[in-house]
Amino acid sequence: MIVTVGPWWTVAPALGAAVGYAALAAGAASLGRRATTGIMLATLVLHGLALAVAFGTTPVRFGFAPTLSVTAWLVLAIYAVETRLYPQLGTRWTLAGLGVPAVLLALLFPGTAYPTLASPWLPLHWALGFASYGLLGAAVAHAWMIQRSEAAIRRGATQPSALPLLALERLTFRFVTGAFVLLTLTLAAGWTFTRLLQPTAGWITHKTVFTALSWAVLAVLLWGRWRWGWRGRTAVRMLYVAGALLLLGYVGSHFVLEVILRRGA
Repeated sequence: MIVTVGPWWTVAPALGAAVGYAALAAGAASLGRRATTGIMLATLVLHGLALAVAFGTTPVRFGFAPTLSVTAWLVLAIYAVETRLYPQLGTRWTLAGLGVPAVLLALLFPGTAYPTLASPWLPLHWALGFASYGLLGAAVAHAWMIQRSEAAIRRGATQPSALPLLALERLTFRFVTGAFVLLTLTLAAGWTFTRLLQPTAGWITHKTVFTALSWAVLAVLLWGRWRWGWRGRTAVRMLYVAGALLLLGYVGSHFVLEVILRRGA
């Protein structure tokens, strides 16, 4: 696959979103709450519009960069809602810096073209994958917050108004549970579609192996949480491992196919 850039009406919303994310990441500390909220909402709308335009093109294109872009949008949208529901989380908008490369990569690498879909249900598999990536990404972001909160507690630098660590952990495990459920459905849907559409093809691929390993790590983490009350560093490290494995599963394998080998899926 070669680097490509679409027409201006597809490029403009993405560039606007990249600028908005960069402004949030660099200047949120000096901006007021109202200004931060306004920029955040405008940026999320622009990013969502860029995604809608990208996925509304014909033929449909799909690949590692669009997956990263959707994941970043979901994670940041979830965090935006959370900061309204839980003001104690603060405004750690350094997370918004993740949106800049995600948006720009999706512009440069729009993915493999699918002139015809092998099944009308294939978008359901993609949607489940997007959702599982988004929820696991949110869980990993919260694991990072747990790590920062624990470090602040050790330094004695916690703020009285900060969200309690136990509440943050409970919130994190809600995302872990949701990600596990959706990842289970994603694997089941992928296996079902492969059996129906290519009954003689092997279904064990690099992305399947890495995704299954991520699922297994989440399963062990949830079991350990339920059975032995795992928390803190153990939970954070396992979440990082699960996130890295899932990233290698689809994004990693398709990055190699599309960018290094320059061929479709």
